[in-house]
Amino acid sequence: MEITRETLISEIVENAPQAMPVFQSIGMHCMGCAMASGENLEQACAVHGVDPDEFIITLKNYLATV
Repeated sequence: MEITRETLISEIVENAPQAMPVFQSIGMHCMGCAMASGENLEQACAVHGVDPDEFIITLKNYLATV
């Protein structure tokens, strides 16, 4: 799965549920909430004060190890 700034959070959770700890580590705890279903990665990072490009790198690195 290609993960970009435009990828919906719900798509990531559906296709890579093992990614949840990375989201939780930056305070994204409501992965199943209504906002997550329509929010893309860039929007979610903005809400949580996280650089989306850095987060994508961290997320991809994590997923490569699990």
